[in-house]
Amino acid sequence: MSADLLAQLKLKYQSVLNAMQAQNVQLNNVNIEGNKLLIRAMAPSQSVKDALWNQIKLVDANYSADLIADIQAPAAAAAAAGASSAAGRKYTVVGGDSLSKISQHFYGNANQYMKIFEANKDQLSDPDKIKPGMELNIP
Repeated sequence: MSADLLAQLKLKYQSVLNAMQAQNVQLNNVNIEGNKLLIRAMAPSQSVKDALWNQIKLVDANYSADLIADIQAPAAAAAAAGASSAAGRKYTVVGGDSLSKISQHFYGNANQYMKIFEANKDQLSDPDKIKPGMELNIP
């Protein structure tokens, strides 16, 4: 059963795996955890990590139903990105996103969504009202 599920989910996310290979991402683990595909990897930079997340969302905006992606980037690259912009990282909202979902992606905890809301009060009046295409600051 799990071998079939692994093959099925690897096929679904093959474009992500291909992008990882093309971007020199160090793939540490690909297997089934629960009924989800688990991918653990180390990206060479924050921008590559962000590109991989964009690819995941292209495959399935509701990826959290069948995918656990633990993609790390070197701390030095994240610090350099943070130093170049006082606001930190940027994220473009896609359909199906919520601040909780974005918080889970960046912080590993959906309950940290108010950090994102507070950092984007210039464009958000309500944490439940985000729209695809919005570019949010991620502190």
